[in-house]
Amino acid sequence: MQRRIKHYLIISLKGIAMGAADAVPGVSGGTIAFISGIYEELISTISNINVSLFKTLFSKGIKSFWKDLNGSFIAALLIGIIISFVSFMRLAKYLLENHPVLIWSFFFGLIIASIYFVGKQITKWNVSTIITFIVGAGIAFYVTTLPALASNDNSLYLFIAGSIAICAMILPGISGSFILIILGAYKTLSDALNDFDIKKILIFTAGAVVGLLSFSQLLKWLFKNYHDITLALLTGFIFGSLNKVWPWKKTISVMIEKTGEVIPFNSITDFGTLSFFQIHTKDFESYKPIVQKNVLPIHYNELNNYLADSQFLLALLLMIIGFLTIFSLEKIGSKKQ
Repeated sequence: MQRRIKHYLIISLKGIAMGAADAVPGVSGGTIAFISGIYEELISTISNINVSLFKTLFSKGIKSFWKDLNGSFIAALLIGIIISFVSFMRLAKYLLENHPVLIWSFFFGLIIASIYFVGKQITKWNVSTIITFIVGAGIAFYVTTLPALASNDNSLYLFIAGSIAICAMILPGISGSFILIILGAYKTLSDALNDFDIKKILIFTAGAVVGLLSFSQLLKWLFKNYHDITLALLTGFIFGSLNKVWPWKKTISVMIEKTGEVIPFNSITDFGTLSFFQIHTKDFESYKPIVQKNVLPIHYNELNNYLADSQFLLALLLMIIGFLTIFSLEKIGSKKQ
């Protein structure tokens, strides 16, 4: 595939979009890759990294190795992902803490559009694809309801968390960051990136590499042999993930960060939503949500003693912007590169 510099710049921009999505718990960079038209090339490229590729390096030299690796594509994409993930994680943390309804609204619109664009790639809907879609939606919905574990910075655990999370990151609809939260490794990794803890970053990266090389082989085989079924499953994953990104929540229980104890949220405040309680008290570290349920915007203000604004109109606008963002990415992805 003959590409020019401008094509690689576009790939880097897609990498930036993927990294930004993966930095937000509940949003999948894999969805962005799929919509922007690079998903199958990404999976194929990763799955081609094996022993024979390194034999090429020693027998035919770096030029042949780089060509067989599809190295320019990988490098351009990784540059975008790394720059975005490292820089956007701090911004995402600020937005999630201070403007949770608005940022979730944007990504809700983004995911709604993603369901349409991924689903339309299925050439024929039949009983098998419909059942697979329902199963995928059920799995993703169940994952979004799982309670988070306490933070864990054990080296082996961090390696395993990296292996699992990277698989989620390349699956449309399942958020790698959210999986890290469930596993209790998100805060550990976030702190490591903020503090430039090289040891923890390398351990996580090693786990991610192992998981990525293994899982990409399975995905490549599934796309080759069960293309429509695989797409139906991925579309289901995206649909099921909507439960996580619904902007308006009622908090049922929380975990005390220092002790790991899970307590009813109404035992510490008469507010109904943890995010509003955190904004009100300026304390974003003491408690983490364990069980939450979705509520309608009209009930959000009532839940929080009529002190919280549901921001419905602005949230709706951001949903539309998120929706249109996917249209733009799909248009870029549909162009020959």
